[in-house]
Amino acid sequence: MADADPAFETDTVDADTAPGAAPRARRWRGRLIMYGLPLLLLIGVGYYWQSLQGKVTTDNAYLRQDKVSVGAEVSGPIAQTMVKSGQDVSEGQVLFRIDPRPYEIQLAQANAAIASAQANVTALANSSDYTGVDISAAREDIAFAQATLARQRALWQRGFTTKADYDAAEHAVKQAREDLRQAQADQQAARAKLATGAAVPGQNPQIAAAMAQREAALLNLSRTTVRAPKAGRVAQADRLQTGQQVITGLPVLTIVANRQSYVEANFKETELADMQVGQPAKITFDAYPDLELKGHVAYLGAGTGSEFSVIPAQNATGNWVKVTQRVPVRIAIDDKSSRQLIAGMSTHVTVYTDGRKR
Repeated sequence: MADADPAFETDTVDADTAPGAAPRARRWRGRLIMYGLPLLLLIGVGYYWQSLQGKVTTDNAYLRQDKVSVGAEVSGPIAQTMVKSGQDVSEGQVLFRIDPRPYEIQLAQANAAIASAQANVTALANSSDYTGVDISAAREDIAFAQATLARQRALWQRGFTTKADYDAAEHAVKQAREDLRQAQADQQAARAKLATGAAVPGQNPQIAAAMAQREAALLNLSRTTVRAPKAGRVAQADRLQTGQQVITGLPVLTIVANRQSYVEANFKETELADMQVGQPAKITFDAYPDLELKGHVAYLGAGTGSEFSVIPAQNATGNWVKVTQRVPVRIAIDDKSSRQLIAGMSTHVTVYTDGRKR
């Protein structure tokens, strides 16, 4: 069989396997890598930079809930407990009771003081000093002494009496007049004791003081029942035990208002230039990666964190290093969370300073 035509074989050779094709392909790949990768990097950097515009973010943010420390306004041992840690309570719900017996005794003493004051007022109103009986008697004594003095004077002038009897008659008149002045003074004092003042018009001061004492006793007795000042969840109730001695002003438990959560985000001072109250925000939680809530800027802090620290930083001259400060910003939560929000949770906050919706 005849050999294949060389010309035919030359025409059927693949162009990619032609001499010089492989070097050209390698040159194109090299150019693509040389120019394409920097271009892609520039595009990525530009997209990232664009995504950062119009918003500021921070992970230095924590969930806050208002807390109320609850103690007793009167001292005494706890007689009864109604709640425990972790329990939800409503406003006005009874938390615990203090032994009321000492305060019931104080109330009884106050009632007795009122009765005593009322009896004193009645007795004073019926006394001779107040009614003026002694004044009438003193006036009659003066009239009798003056008549006696007149008789003694007539007898003295006629020489039928002694000097001693005449002097005794004069002394009796003076003594009767002094008795009248004393009776009038006693009447004024009695009326003053029964008088009412401008502070408590129409009521005797003794009775008013006893009534005030009774009101104080009633108030202390009512304070033996301690109620929740607001709705929330009970926490730190370890000291809430029957028989535990309660000291006035010392907290016994804490109520966390878990229905009023907000976020305190600490932004750098350099990030506040475009931030304003009312701007929308997005909140995510480290504990719940799938939870995202909407919020808005409630207000900007009145000072940096260092300004409100227990010991504010004092930078001495010659040892000064500028540190970017952080300002607390309150973020109000607009959405209702599907998960339980716990005070102190770490969050991530993004505030859209251009006002766009998330």
